[in-house]
Amino acid sequence: MDLRERTMHVIESLKQEYPLALCTLDHDQAWKLLVSVRLAAQCTDERVNQITPGLFSAYPSPQALARAEEDDLERIVRPCGLGRSKARDIRGCMQRLVDVFDGRVPDTMEELLSLPGVGRKSANLILGDIFGKPAIVTDTHCIRLSNRIGLVKNERDPAKVERELRALVPPEEGNDLCHRFVLHGRRICTARKNPDCLRCCLKNFCERNL
Repeated sequence: MDLRERTMHVIESLKQEYPLALCTLDHDQAWKLLVSVRLAAQCTDERVNQITPGLFSAYPSPQALARAEEDDLERIVRPCGLGRSKARDIRGCMQRLVDVFDGRVPDTMEELLSLPGVGRKSANLILGDIFGKPAIVTDTHCIRLSNRIGLVKNERDPAKVERELRALVPPEEGNDLCHRFVLHGRRICTARKNPDCLRCCLKNFCERNL
């Protein structure tokens, strides 16, 4: 099969294995997801979900976070690691949301990238999950699985992986596919030990096994 056929087999197989393709960061508003995705850098989503209820209780709006003392923010988010830089970015991000976007999360890549602490991976997550726009979220699971399956070839640069996947994946499938990569990467195709290929729903067309 050619690469595009393999890609469609991957999409359909993961759909059957993981019918619900949901973000694993808890959120009920766009700005909360924006905060959570910054906290998730070099931290597990599980840990972030333990921290954010207290954070959002103390600061229940972008305006409240924009006015927060950085030291107070750092004390709350420190368990997620990189507390000082994350507190600075979150406060700066919320300040720009309030000052420039009237407290609303913007819906374009260019505007999202203007927010402190927001890169393409985070912006794609917001565009896909909040606004339903085509998105490829190149987190570590997406990059590792795309290479292992053979959708990309020895490519670790997130921007390049995003570009190559956009050329293969139908726009309406990209965001959900990346969520399913996360689920599959945690359950079966893991990084810390040998992947469980015998139980893998992709084993018949994964490059590792061909």
